[in-house]
Amino acid sequence: MLPGLRETVEKHGLLASKALGQNFLLDRNITDKIIRLSLNRQGLSSFAGCNICEIGPGPGGLTQAVLEAAPASLTVIEMDPRCIAIMEELKAETTIPFRIVNGDALAFDLSREIEAPRQLVSNLPYNVSVPLLTGWLKQAGSYRAMTLMFQKEVAERITAPTRCKDYGRLSVLAQLTCGVAKLLELPPECFTPAPKIRSTVLLFTPKTEIPAAETLAKVEKITSLAFGQRRKMLRQSLKTMPDLLDKCRHLGIEPTARAEELPPEAFLQLAEN
Repeated sequence: MLPGLRETVEKHGLLASKALGQNFLLDRNITDKIIRLSLNRQGLSSFAGCNICEIGPGPGGLTQAVLEAAPASLTVIEMDPRCIAIMEELKAETTIPFRIVNGDALAFDLSREIEAPRQLVSNLPYNVSVPLLTGWLKQAGSYRAMTLMFQKEVAERITAPTRCKDYGRLSVLAQLTCGVAKLLELPPECFTPAPKIRSTVLLFTPKTEIPAAETLAKVEKITSLAFGQRRKMLRQSLKTMPDLLDKCRHLGIEPTARAEELPPEAFLQLAEN
């Protein structure tokens, strides 16, 4: 029998750490719903045959929901030693192969350390959600899916369409590599302590054809220049690019356009030519 989350937090004296970007989700109805919605959207009834990695499991709400979905194995990566003790207790309660890593997910190469097929699950720490996601998107083809929670503002940047104030580098990279679906939005009172913002759970499903790593690196460079001066025309913001005007003419891109007017595919074309 898996322990109750609030009882677990009280037993371990687990107060959320601002330094680690922690906001705990202690309602099992919600954590179960997140995993259920993710599986349903993927057309699955369980995680059978798939190796799951959870980043920042905290007191183990999502962890318990993942275990009940019967994965082939579960790896958790957690920086907080207090939460490691909770993971050890969960490990003792299950027969599912369960690996616990006490470390920084930013320094962990998931595609090397976890056998395919693999999926990612996380209520991401707010303070490192963007660098973590950026790294995973560059290896999107390594994952079957990623079920990730962000603060609402970050989720809006990820899913933003062109000609929108939230559309930017993160939108382009995410939409070039994955199909992104919104699963659930959560108010602050779902968390302990309650943050000042709402949160959104997104499901990332890698596209069949994903640009090569070298091309994505070029896309990152181009979007950094373009959105770094987003109110300027491309001919100004990208003026350091060799043969920019010739490339735009060849691709049918107006050099007088601004970054937010270009769809992700246009940035990909600029990187490939």
